[in-house]
Amino acid sequence: MSRTVYVNGEFLPEENAKISVFDRGFLFADAVYEVCPVLGGGIADADAHLARLARSLKELQFPDHYSASEYLPLLKTLVRNNKLEEGLIYIQVTRGTQDRDFNFPQNTDPSVVMFTQAKNVVDNPQVKTGISVVTVPDIRWQRCDIKTVGLLPACLAKAEATRQGANDAWMHDNDGNITEGSSNNAYIITGEGKLVTRHLSNAILHGITRVSVLKLVEQANLVLEERPFSIAEAENAAEAFSSSASSFVMPVTTINGNRISDGKPGSNTLKLRELCINAAIQSAATTQATTPGRVAKAHSA
Repeated sequence: MSRTVYVNGEFLPEENAKISVFDRGFLFADAVYEVCPVLGGGIADADAHLARLARSLKELQFPDHYSASEYLPLLKTLVRNNKLEEGLIYIQVTRGTQDRDFNFPQNTDPSVVMFTQAKNVVDNPQVKTGISVVTVPDIRWQRCDIKTVGLLPACLAKAEATRQGANDAWMHDNDGNITEGSSNNAYIITGEGKLVTRHLSNAILHGITRVSVLKLVEQANLVLEERPFSIAEAENAAEAFSSSASSFVMPVTTINGNRISDGKPGSNTLKLRELCINAAIQSAATTQATTPGRVAKAHSA
């Protein structure tokens, strides 16, 4: 059955959803995006994702377009039309369409595309074993805090991880410190119970799930340190994990072939995952778009 896709004011079957070949998102990657989790037919952390979308657009000097209050009904309609109970909503906004020119166009309307993806974001089988990551140089531009569609470096990082037989890649700067994962924020937990993650700057995405995780540090009986950490620190950590809207908290059990602790997902990591998912379920319940369905719950170690 065909999905319903939103394109510039219309809800269309996916096979009829098209944009111009002159769209600047296609020609220049002149576009930003957001990914929102859907749990039980509700959209988790919708306000935060839409606020970050607005910030990305402002940083790139986009013309005014939909407000958050205008987006939310469209997102709910998309979820409802696709009968989505659990998965993701993808939102992409480009600067619009004009004959190819490096200069920003004048008097164009942004193009807006949205679609859903059904996915088990809670009962992810990889959580039971954790994932393996390798480290690669961070070759991205200097405004990683803006969520643009210029994702070729992330694709290359994922491809290199696959080539090495790993699940994902963590990127590092010229000093050998981890910036973030290919599509997620990166964390370690020390033997002293300190949760370490890189501080906010232009070098990393200001993750919405990252915000949720950091709010839960005290509940997990951990101490937060926002600072760079090295590849060696990561390889010798007591626990490691990543966070994103599509996986919440994902245990990392191997880095560059080095087993983290006993090679199993750590108890602190699993506790944070449980707390994070339960918070997301509560958030999603406030933006219900379909008849509430059963939502799997995370389980701690």
